[in-house]
Amino acid sequence: MTACTNIFLVGPMGAGKTTIGRHLAEMLSWHFLDSDHEIEKRTGATIPWIFDVEGEAGFRRREEAMIAELTALKYVVLATGGGAVLREANRLHLRQRGTVVYLETPVAMQLERTAHDKNRPLLQTQNPQKKLSELLEIRDPLYRDVAHLIVPTTSGCARDLAQSIIQSLNFS
Repeated sequence: MTACTNIFLVGPMGAGKTTIGRHLAEMLSWHFLDSDHEIEKRTGATIPWIFDVEGEAGFRRREEAMIAELTALKYVVLATGGGAVLREANRLHLRQRGTVVYLETPVAMQLERTAHDKNRPLLQTQNPQKKLSELLEIRDPLYRDVAHLIVPTTSGCARDLAQSIIQSLNFS
């Protein structure tokens, strides 16, 4: 692993990428970015609206361009969307431009954290648990492949997990 000037968080929805990412950025005095929030800010549209109008493929194109841009920055903690790893270009940018941390989270915990969130287009289904399981089955090998570090999120608060990541990366 090269000298770390960026930390990129990957993992499923509900893993805590945004929350843990904010703590990491604060502890390191780096800038925090969330690729989904940046897409919404720049387009003036919500992720569900983009999915409705452009479909998942349209959203993934926007996401790929955003990740290419954001990973080129220095001293950032970037929380990516759960499906960012689906595109090879994203995986290459993430792996080559920073340290990738996979926040490993079981489906039951994802479901608990996302149950009432209407801003997640892929969960607007009759059986969100089944959908989360299907997504994790496809994405987990990609998260593992791109990750430099895997951190289970089943114990400890977000701040403690951020501190653990910093220690694992030898920042303290």
